[in-house]
Amino acid sequence: MNTRDFTRLVYKDVPDVDFLSADRGTCEGCGNCVIICPMFLWKLEGKKALLAEDYEEKCLECGACWQVCECGAISFDFPGGGKGIVVKYG
Repeated sequence: MNTRDFTRLVYKDVPDVDFLSADRGTCEGCGNCVIICPMFLWKLEGKKALLAEDYEEKCLECGACWQVCECGAISFDFPGGGKGIVVKYG
């Protein structure tokens, strides 16, 4: 299953505030976020983590990237106010 097919299985009321970010000054470039993200929203650019610009629409809000960040550079909060992801099937 590719990313496009997977995103069709969920509905997302896209939050209007950032709920995920990386402090590039703190990032040590371990790449754990790149490896663990099921939606491929992270990449390393200049040995620093870079989050996709459209992450709000695609992120599954699993928090895996935040959990595996060795240096604490990733900040994650579940979207509030009834926003975020709803699984359609499963």
